[in-house]
Amino acid sequence: MGVSRSGYYKWLNRDDSKQESRREEAKEIITKVHNDHPSHGYRWVTAFINYNYSKNYSPGFVYSAFRALGIKSLTKHKEKPRKRKERDKYPNLIFSTWETVDRPRQVIVSDMTCFYVYYSYYELTMYFDVFTKQIVAARFGRRRGD
Repeated sequence: MGVSRSGYYKWLNRDDSKQESRREEAKEIITKVHNDHPSHGYRWVTAFINYNYSKNYSPGFVYSAFRALGIKSLTKHKEKPRKRKERDKYPNLIFSTWETVDRPRQVIVSDMTCFYVYYSYYELTMYFDVFTKQIVAARFGRRRGD
């Protein structure tokens, strides 16, 4: 590995660095505060420690300590059941019967396009025959719903 024997033993018997000792002290304080207030998250715990213990921890530092210690806050809020959305409010009935169209004018679909030209409103509505793939009727209007 390219490491001398004396360097390995020096590394093995070294003292904790300032950062490691600070991290261990912070973990003890964080664990104590979390045990006293289990419903609060890392942001609240950070503010509480900084105010009451005269420390200067960042929320990211406390968050990483929460992750390292496996701490999760217990919420006081109840989950409110929400109504589920309708998956297909308007299901595509044409696509499911596309292959069963066997004569003209059996299935007719429409398309409407609205646009503005020089501050004037226009609306184009077309009706298509699915079997012949032709436009059956079209309407060009200047009012909505024309």
